[in-house]
Amino acid sequence: MATEAAKSKADANDLFEVDGNRLHLLIDREIRLKALLDLIGEAQAELRLLYYIFWDNPVGVQVRDALVAARGRGVKVSLLVDGFGSERTADGFFEPLRDAGGSVCRFLPRKGRRYLLRNHQKIALADGGKALIGGFNVASGYFGPAPTDWRDLGMLVEGPAAGHLEGYFDMVFGWAHEPKAKMRDLTRGLRRYSQKRGQLRWLFGGPTQRLSPWTRALKSDIGKSRRLDIIAAYFAPNPGTLRRIGRLAQRGTLRIISAAHSDNTMTIAAARNCYVRLLRRSAQIWEYQPQKLHTKLFVADDVSYIGSSNFDMRSLYINCEIMLRIEDRALADRLHRHFEDETDQSREASLELLRERAGWWMRAKWKLAYFLVAVLDYTVTRRLNFRNPGAEIT
Repeated sequence: MATEAAKSKADANDLFEVDGNRLHLLIDREIRLKALLDLIGEAQAELRLLYYIFWDNPVGVQVRDALVAARGRGVKVSLLVDGFGSERTADGFFEPLRDAGGSVCRFLPRKGRRYLLRNHQKIALADGGKALIGGFNVASGYFGPAPTDWRDLGMLVEGPAAGHLEGYFDMVFGWAHEPKAKMRDLTRGLRRYSQKRGQLRWLFGGPTQRLSPWTRALKSDIGKSRRLDIIAAYFAPNPGTLRRIGRLAQRGTLRIISAAHSDNTMTIAAARNCYVRLLRRSAQIWEYQPQKLHTKLFVADDVSYIGSSNFDMRSLYINCEIMLRIEDRALADRLHRHFEDETDQSREASLELLRERAGWWMRAKWKLAYFLVAVLDYTVTRRLNFRNPGAEIT
């Protein structure tokens, strides 16, 4: 009973009203899964879902069956999954949904540079009035307590802001359905549906020739801020971005939580290559210990970003990403506190510790990993996974 009461109190403290919308911050893994299943179960007219990963495991089956049940109530269901992220899920897994009248499509560009493109977004949209976003996918590992499971974050948006995603989803879904779709049509759509003003702004990223709306907005906020908290599962920005956040650290406060454990250990080595130059500029850096880290969170002064994007080259410049920019002091204060809560379960990195634990060979591995992750395609890094990312931060 005490545990349930504590959860209810925490849940109440994570509700915010912003510009006529109700925002529910979803930290607990059980609350996130319940929010997804409730969104599907309560839908009355239409469901639109877009996920990078949708796997054939207990949670995947649970969500698929909930979508089938929604079709049984007469709800229109459209599901888009990424062809790379959901590669291990056979087409037959989705047959019950197709048989029920649902529309299922894989985002699977194959020709030329299109092969590099991943639809990394995570969106569940119900009736144009509810939108569920965050870093988590549809798979059991995003909702479990084991060290091999993922630590994540989500947000439920209820109100007019959610309706903006209907047209965006339909654009991406239509593009994925078109065999000869042109890349410029996708990039134009990313820009068209990104919002330029407002307390709540949907911002999208993708393979644009110039900075994407999401990357440009973050760059602008970093340049104006004196306080920046980042929780990033994959931390390998380009040298220019490292210099930018380094300057912020010198004029204010920069705090970063990165991963100690991951499905791709090379990304940990790449992140560690960035630590020294930031620590020299007074940044504070921790590595999250209990689980694999998958959170994507940026809080710059009173501006918060929640969504699907990591802080690496692929998410900032190549992948299709969705981020919600929220200008609200109460939410930002709550997320700064969430950052501090996460540091309690993290180990701090320091210049002294890095020098003590990492010899020249380990530092060389970190530099190589950064080159591969920040310069070459992320797909390549998965094929060249290091067994040991380097010295433990202990």
